[in-house]
Order: sequence, then C-alpha cells, then structure tokens
Amino acid sequence: MTPMTVLPGLRSNLYNQLMEIVRRHEWRVTTARAREIQAELAGQVSRQGRVENPHLVGGLDISVNRFARTGTAAAVVLSFPELKLLETSVVTGPIEFPYVPGLLSFREAPLTLASCEKLTQTPDFFLVDGQGVAHPRRMGIAAHLGLCLGVPTIGCAKSRLIGEYEEPGESAGNYADLIDKGEVIGAVLRTRTGVKPVYVSIGHNIDLASAVRLVLGCCRGHRLPEPARLAHQAAGKGTGSRVEG
Repeated sequence: MTPMTVLPGLRSNLYNQLMEIVRRHEWRVTTARAREIQAELAGQVSRQGRVENPHLVGGLDISVNRFARTGTAAAVVLSFPELKLLETSVVTGPIEFPYVPGLLSFREAPLTLASCEKLTQTPDFFLVDGQGVAHPRRMGIAAHLGLCLGVPTIGCAKSRLIGEYEEPGESAGNYADLIDKGEVIGAVLRTRTGVKPVYVSIGHNIDLASAVRLVLGCCRGHRLPEPARLAHQAAGKGTGSRVEG
C-alpha cells in the first residue's frame, strides 16, 4: 500500500479516530448477491439533510489498472469554502470484483474505504466520483459509501448511468432534473459555462437541492469540482474505462 500524504500542521496520528467505518456486509460476493445487498440497503439511504456551516470537504476517486487488476484509491480533504488542499490519502491494492455496470461499489469501495481510514480529519461531506441514487436500484457507489462512512455524501459523475433530462442552459449554475420512471433522481448541472455538465445525485444524508448548492460551492473554473478533480489527480489515470455506477 502507498502511504498517506499529510501536509504540515495536521495531526500525526496514523488512523482517524473520528470516522467510524461501518462494515455492513462482505465485499467478496457473487453478482447476484451484490444486487440483493443493494436492494436491501437502498431503503436505508437518507435523501434528507443539510450540511450546516461546513469547514471541510472530502473528495473520493479511484483509478483501476485492468491489466494488472489493481486499483489506486485517493481521498482528499480540503478546507471549505476556501478549497485549500489539506490532506491526501492514497492506497493501492488488488481489485477482486469483476467489472459489472451497476455494481461499481463492490469493485471499488473496499480500496476507497481503506483510503478514508487513513485520513486524520473527518470531512463534513464527501464528493464521490460516481452515482448516488441515480442508479437502477438507487444504490450507486456514493450512496453505498455514505452508508459505510456515516458522513453526508454526494454523487458527482462525469457520465450518466440512467435517466432522461432536457439539456440545461449553457451558463454555469444551470441545471435540469434527471428523471427515471417519473422520479427525480438527480440533477444535470453545468459547472462551467459552455462545457459538458456533470451528474449530481444524493448519496446519503443530504437533499438534492443542498447537494447541487455544495457542488457549485466547490467549483473553481473547471468542469469537475475541486475535491473531485484533486482526488482524480491523486488517484492517477487508470487504464480502463467505467460506467460510473
């Protein structure tokens, strides 16, 4: 495993005593059992809540080398609203679950949680590169991680998994509802004028309006909000593609 990086001035304890990661099930399961687990957990996701006066925001991402069957997960912590990078935790290890669209959390969450375990600060909320409830079983990786971390999470994906929408306006801040089977499951948000939108959805313990507001508050002139962008950089570029479920 790659050791974490902590900038000067942060606590030196190796493991975060504030973030209690809940082990809800085994990760090495069949694809059929994985879908059952998603269905069982979906009812536990909270789509309500606001993050009041946040001071820290986290970003989570992972890159996968499909040839070596390894992954590199990154967790970053930034000050909010200044968005100054305070801490980076990077973990590299084997990827044991096959690539199956819609079951991304079983492939990527174990390493992602391992990177979170080494953080010395607990963010007030996390931005996750992937879907939250914008998922066929309403249990994308952002929702799954939220249940394990016990911290509000927001899915901020670069591509759509499911749902229909009308193209939002070209200006930054415009968004359109992402709808599946008559249900609003997310927002298609323009984070920068004239660039492709991102797909924002509830992960856990937050409402959609708050999620959109916080994502916009994390933008600094790039398509991706800063926590997601810096986590992506820290994780490195993988050699495989993925549908962000």
